[in-house]
Amino acid sequence: MPTTLFTPLAIGNGRIQLRHRVVMAPMTRNRGVLYKDNIWLADEVVAQYYGQRASVGGLLITEGIPPSLAAAGMPHVPGLFHAAQHAGWKSVVDAVHARGGFLFAQLWHAGRAAIPHFTGGPGTTVSASSVPWESPEETYPFRTPDKQKIKYADFPSTAMTDAHIAQTTSDFVNAARTAMALGFDGVEINGGNGNLLDQFLHSNLNLRTDAYGGSIDRRCRFPLELIDAVVQAAGGADHVGVRLEPAGLYQGTRGEERVETWSYLCRQLAEKYGEGQETASAGEAAAEKLAYVHFIEPRLDRIDADEATAAAFRTSWSSSSSPETPISNEPFRAILAEAGIPCIVCGGGWMTAADADAALRQGWSATAFARQFVSNPDLPERLRLGKPLAEFDRSRFYGSWDGVREHGYVDYPTWEEGGGVKQDNEDKK
Repeated sequence: MPTTLFTPLAIGNGRIQLRHRVVMAPMTRNRGVLYKDNIWLADEVVAQYYGQRASVGGLLITEGIPPSLAAAGMPHVPGLFHAAQHAGWKSVVDAVHARGGFLFAQLWHAGRAAIPHFTGGPGTTVSASSVPWESPEETYPFRTPDKQKIKYADFPSTAMTDAHIAQTTSDFVNAARTAMALGFDGVEINGGNGNLLDQFLHSNLNLRTDAYGGSIDRRCRFPLELIDAVVQAAGGADHVGVRLEPAGLYQGTRGEERVETWSYLCRQLAEKYGEGQETASAGEAAAEKLAYVHFIEPRLDRIDADEATAAAFRTSWSSSSSPETPISNEPFRAILAEAGIPCIVCGGGWMTAADADAALRQGWSATAFARQFVSNPDLPERLRLGKPLAEFDRSRFYGSWDGVREHGYVDYPTWEEGGGVKQDNEDKK
């Protein structure tokens, strides 16, 4: 059995003591129930799903939770902006804690990847700038209530004003406060996956010439300001994680100077929320650092999808890079690790404990699994014991097409429930 994956890890300045390093990644599952007017709720089925995947001393990160109706990128995703949504998320927290696990609420704003049919009407789809959709024929992945397929290009985003930025920050702050009041162990800010904060970081989507665009430091300004505001609202940096995706191509994120941009962003986080940073009192060392920073690994299958994409990406990776420059999150991890901030890696393609253990030996603090957690609610235990993993049904990742929410969601058995223990006993005879 790999020795590193099942060793303890302290995050949140020691406030949270993980017993292993198998983290459940945030995964949109589209299983919320409708309250009214595109307001979706978590319920006992959602609580069952998270409770099934909790383990003693294990960390789970929720699906992206919109902090406002305008932030909602998909239907059937429970938000955290209406009083009716509180009870459902409280039941999720209770289910995870009852199993001895820890739960962070990921806060998510889809930005230009939303359509007004689900965000409150015309003018509610916003981004750093109003940039035409890359593919004019690409459609939103879900049909509207009247069964229409909507082209993204027909509803371009509106460039955020200062008022939009202030309101969005306030929405995240309110959601973070609510999450902590409901008992979540912390909040994760989604700054990757081609979502709103990621859109501000990319030079091809952020065409602003004001204080929030035009240079690396200005493109990073809104994400950093929002992180600062959430840190204050959540009760300190030790209650906050951040997700980043320097090599992403999702939702048209094809900006330049990626190494320079994310290096600057990570240095800012390290300086403010790492070991040895200074508080307002001169010379006084701050006690809190970020709970973690969570990186999505480069998707080389997308980067190398064709020669044109591969060539453009390698040019965008760094203003000074050669074709041989490794495409890796290692430079950013190193900046944060030097400041004592734990770093989680997700999306490495691993399917075994040995694969994840190798990432930990490279310097990562923990490994996040996504699809494997869908079909293996007892994933940490299966990995620990070296048991085979159950196959997932991709067609049910984002809702159940047959209308039964439980299918492909809470009906995957554990190894023991599926007869694995019986089979083990038979094999020993």
